[in-house]
Amino acid sequence: MVNQTAFNEADVSSARPVVHTIGPGDLRDALAKGLADFEAMPTHLIFLCVIYPVMMLIFARLYAGYDVLPLVFPLIAGYTVIGPLVATGMYELSRRREQDRDISRAHAFEIILLPSIGKIVRLGALLMAIYFVWLGAAWLIHNLAFGGAVPGSILAFALQVLTTPAGWTLIVVGCGAGFIIATVAFTLSVVSFPMLVDQDVSVTTAVQTSIRAVAANPITMGMWAFIVASALLIGSLPLFVGLCVVLPVLGHATWHLYRKVVERGTAPHA
Repeated sequence: MVNQTAFNEADVSSARPVVHTIGPGDLRDALAKGLADFEAMPTHLIFLCVIYPVMMLIFARLYAGYDVLPLVFPLIAGYTVIGPLVATGMYELSRRREQDRDISRAHAFEIILLPSIGKIVRLGALLMAIYFVWLGAAWLIHNLAFGGAVPGSILAFALQVLTTPAGWTLIVVGCGAGFIIATVAFTLSVVSFPMLVDQDVSVTTAVQTSIRAVAANPITMGMWAFIVASALLIGSLPLFVGLCVVLPVLGHATWHLYRKVVERGTAPHA
């Protein structure tokens, strides 16, 4: 059951988007609707064509030398940071299905025709900057922990990380830094990207609304972040094949989460 949060302070403009409180039941419903959207509009082949060339480049670089091995996990985990940007096409498809319009997969690319595409690009650039900060922090923490030593093999790297004090420090500090960066990225983007796809608002308004949505629903949004991270991890295990399904389903589900949390304003895109 969605209940409106009290954001009626005297100094708040009437144009300010209304944010609602949601509960675990809303997350289940958003996931169910996201899965239904994927079944009606399967886009796994699109994601297959995007994911595997990237994975092949990573593996080819590893074959040439193990100096980038410490960045493999941050590269993959970075999907939690850039996921909202990657899923913009899914938001558009879910929006079209919600409006009973044509839902052929080609429409996923029509986000480039939206009036807000410039705003989406700017916000996407911010998200990519956070992603590169993530990678830079991971590289710095590894160098501080191991003095820049290059692992001799994947097994040697795993043993180094899992069985040495320096490795345990790397895990604790690295996961702590990653959690902070991922939390910032999630808070800024969980609502802002689908909102820019849906409504004619500024980047500032979209980001502020995303922050307010998380602030109004800290536990529920924390549960959603955990669901997203867990689903991405599970999807990555079978040689990343699962991501071809996990990513679009999460994208569609995020759209429905946005529709539950943020009340649509008076200026939706045509």
